[in-house]
Amino acid sequence: MQPLSPIYLMSLGTKNRQTQTAAQCREHLRDVHKDKLVLVNEYIAEVEGAGKTLDITLWSQFTDSKDVKTDTLARLDAHFEKWLNPG
Repeated sequence: MQPLSPIYLMSLGTKNRQTQTAAQCREHLRDVHKDKLVLVNEYIAEVEGAGKTLDITLWSQFTDSKDVKTDTLARLDAHFEKWLNPG
């Protein structure tokens, strides 16, 4: 058996991080905006797509190079509020 290449291992870490970021963002929105779950689910579908167009990497627009969770969630909340009140 050949050893796994570093690039392959790095891509697995990246995919796991992207999956975690997407899950954290979805969970945060659903927890904070429990009274607006229909709108939250619509927003989630708009951000990441659905079915064959699903792309969890789109949640990375709220992250930065330091990947600080509180900053990510603050940017997410601001974007969601702007989405709710576009005026």
